[in-house]
Amino acid sequence: MAEQEKQKGKVKRFFYEFKTFAVKGNMLDMAVGMIVGGAFTALVASIVNHIATPLLGVLIGIDFSAWTIELPHLYGSGGPNYLEFGLFLNSVISFIVVAFIVFLFVRAINSFRKKAEEKPAPPKPTKEEELLTEIRDILKSFNASADEERDEEEER
Repeated sequence: MAEQEKQKGKVKRFFYEFKTFAVKGNMLDMAVGMIVGGAFTALVASIVNHIATPLLGVLIGIDFSAWTIELPHLYGSGGPNYLEFGLFLNSVISFIVVAFIVFLFVRAINSFRKKAEEKPAPPKPTKEEELLTEIRDILKSFNASADEERDEEEER
């Protein structure tokens, strides 16, 4: 009976830990990041496939997305097999575009953080404050010397 109660306690503790983990801000941020990342991937794929690749094709004069090599058939008489390295080049371009945009995004966030962390230098004390500080320090030294003299007289 005690063993069953112990198991129930472990299960409750496990689900409590899971609940606190799932409701944490980090977990929610990660979920939002994954959703935005999926949408961002679709956007980048569209940019590469519908804008970058055609523009490069115009500039170079070749549509490399259609570059393929027909592979020989070693077994059977199946349909043709192609090595589609033009599509691989599209993937490389997609990666470069994503990496560049993420770099710009992280760079912008870091600059915002630096600005938020920078605190303005404290203002210089006015001439009056400097004089008052000097007076305070002089009074402290007088009080300290008077205390020392009193202590010496008491010792005698």
